Amino acid sequence: MDFVFQRSYRGRLKAVILDWAGTTLDYGCFAPAVVFAEVFKRQGVPITTEQAREPMGAHKKVHIRMISEMEAVRSMWQDVHGGLPDEDDVEQMFRDFVPLQLACLAKYADLIPGTLEAVGEFRRRGLKIGSTTGYTTEMMEVLQEEAKRQGYVPDSSVCAAQVPAGRPHPWMCLQNAMNLQLYPMEAFVKAGDTLPDIAEGLNAGMWTIGLAKTGNELGLTEQEIAALEPQVLRGKLDRARERFRQAGAHYVVDAIAEVAPVLDEINARLAHGERP
Repeated sequence: MDFVFQRSYRGRLKAVILDWAGTTLDYGCFAPAVVFAEVFKRQGVPITTEQAREPMGAHKKVHIRMISEMEAVRSMWQDVHGGLPDEDDVEQMFRDFVPLQLACLAKYADLIPGTLEAVGEFRRRGLKIGSTTGYTTEMMEVLQEEAKRQGYVPDSSVCAAQVPAGRPHPWMCLQNAMNLQLYPMEAFVKAGDTLPDIAEGLNAGMWTIGLAKTGNELGLTEQEIAALEPQVLRGKLDRARERFRQAGAHYVVDAIAEVAPVLDEINARLAHGERP
């Protein structure tokens, strides 16, 4: 046979799947970062902000495990405890982490400027709104209540505990698709502020958009960003954008407020038979 049939989706986008901290709320993604640092400090192992942020986007227990596997952290742990951190240590730190995180979540739950307007534009285009997170179900109950109070209510929200595994695996995105009863996955966009967000979307067969300015990659408040010299900010943003591109992001913008115009370009690519 000289020719074979190949299906090609030529329709429009149907849904946007958004991350939470650093994407829709908690400008700079501070709530988890400060607690990870505190958890290790309580073990006598002070970690840097960079170390606390490096695995951001993963399930919080996995995040703690990944920090404990860093060579510099293992060396400090060896000096303090006389041995390397093991799974029992990870479990203990996660038990410490949960109440500390729950206690401060509301403090860092302000919506990122432009979120409500962006979500309103997505809905005007007929798109459904899903969400994924590295937070636990209990933590998300707090955040969803705070977000609802400010006017943001996604159509679907999935935590890592509700699927076989969190990021970079695709299961949370696929569960969102089932919750929303929409397909195919090339009609979905995943937008987030961490590299695992991009990996999650790519592994689910979705278009992906990295958010370089408002989340974990810069890890700065609006006030801290405003205080930077223009060339310093430009350098930081260039580095963040390049990291997203190297991770495979189809597009990189600064914030959720800049996502909507990208959707027009994706729709045009879909109309020409392109896939993520």
